[in-house]
Amino acid sequence: MKHPHRIREIARQAGLSEATVDRVLHLRGGVRESTAREVHQAIAALGQEQAGARSAYPIDVVFPGPPRLTTVVRQALEAELPDLRPAVLKPRFHFGDADPVAVLERIGRSHSRGVILNAADRPEVVEAVGRLTMPVVTLGADLPASGRVAYVGIDHADAGATAAYLVERWLAERAGDVLLVRGAEPDRGEPDRAAGFRAEMAARAPNRRLLEGDARAILADNPSVRAVYAPAIGGTTAVVDAFAAERRNYDVFVAHGLDAENAGLLRGHRLSAVLHHDLRADLRHACLTILRAQGALAGPIRSRRSSIQMITPFNPPEA
Repeated sequence: MKHPHRIREIARQAGLSEATVDRVLHLRGGVRESTAREVHQAIAALGQEQAGARSAYPIDVVFPGPPRLTTVVRQALEAELPDLRPAVLKPRFHFGDADPVAVLERIGRSHSRGVILNAADRPEVVEAVGRLTMPVVTLGADLPASGRVAYVGIDHADAGATAAYLVERWLAERAGDVLLVRGAEPDRGEPDRAAGFRAEMAARAPNRRLLEGDARAILADNPSVRAVYAPAIGGTTAVVDAFAAERRNYDVFVAHGLDAENAGLLRGHRLSAVLHHDLRADLRHACLTILRAQGALAGPIRSRRSSIQMITPFNPPEA
């Protein structure tokens, strides 16, 4: 079957591995008939898309932050793009420390069809969003007073409260202090998660001490620390190492965000749980919301609060 499509494109369309597609196309055998049909159906679908010449929508992703976070955002969005319909989205990324107001002003003078924005809730940012003529979806940090069309992401305060609930339930009647570790590279949601944790701990265990600061220094001066919450993504290995250096153990350690570091610690049973949400699903919803706002896709234009997933050592995703 002759076609102009690359094996990678066919594999993405069919949801199969490139090796499987290669075996089907070169008649190497060892593939079920149903799988072969899926490959040929994918080729036909790609041909229909090519004939239909899907419209291209340039969009802008504005996400000031450390490289560790922006890399995750880029990879998550690029993984979703091949399956988005009915238009082809062409993202332009604006990462780093650039002033978001200046970035939004440049976008306003461009041919952008939509913006996915993560920025601090400041009056000048709200005003800059209000001057834009294309739809803006806020991601992970909301600007409720702005002209954005929707917010996508978790409720950070609820995530922190969920962590406090887990810590207190697992500690139960045991005495001990709780260590709240702030991140070296905090994201915009970390302060709200920390605040939600403090409030829920105060309500559930008003007599339990909550200590904040450098893990090594606190452990040296406080022998009764029995639980840890890390609301920032990253830096958890340093906390585990601090306990090891002091020859101390902990009963509970709840972290936030399933990055490679936390996934490894979770599989090694060094973390009790990781609170996580599906960033790819958030970005997919943000893109579909822009397409709906542009009239390219039917459906309601509304915000989406992500569910908080609890990952334990016994249900980690595949590596």
